[in-house]
Amino acid sequence: MERKIRVLVAKPGLDGHDRGAKVIARALRDAGMEVIYTGLQQTPQMIVEAALQEDVDVIGLSILSGAHMTLLPKVTQLLKEQQMDDVLVVAGGIISDADAAILKAQHGIAEVFGPGASTQDIVRFIQDHVSVSRE
Repeated sequence: MERKIRVLVAKPGLDGHDRGAKVIARALRDAGMEVIYTGLQQTPQMIVEAALQEDVDVIGLSILSGAHMTLLPKVTQLLKEQQMDDVLVVAGGIISDADAAILKAQHGIAEVFGPGASTQDIVRFIQDHVSVSRE
């Protein structure tokens, strides 16, 4: 029997807008995933610590502040330092296509979802890229 996919939804940096993150969290929950929402203004260290403590399969980072090229690579770097390379990291928010390409190619972000992305597409992406089994 498979266990639920565990997803940490986090808002890195000083961004104070979390409506999109809450919509995504609800969609993931409704799709049968276990969702942990960290709240606003999380540091990369806080996000990785929460991911470690919660033993998550996925981290979803929602960022609108423009600091994505600093904060997201820091999250993936800290995950590597904790030997959590098996955690899928996805991002959403206001991220240009050029920056998204760099984040994906150089910093281990699996996918970047922009404004208006379908919650169904996000759910499907996670389901297609994470397999969990009960040990």
